[in-house]
Amino acid sequence: RQDEAGTPWCVTVDGQTAEDGSVTIRDRDNLEQVRVDEGRALDWVRERL
Repeated sequence: RQDEAGTPWCVTVDGQTAEDGSVTIRDRDNLEQVRVDEGRALDWVRERL
């Protein structure tokens, strides 16, 4: 699991990604999840570094 590996976020590509082009990003520390457009995922991470 990514939290055990120490990565701060986990990006999940799932069935909804195929439908609407969004991915789920889960925060390791607080387990909050957000859906973002796959084209914005890298910017989302950069904004939090």
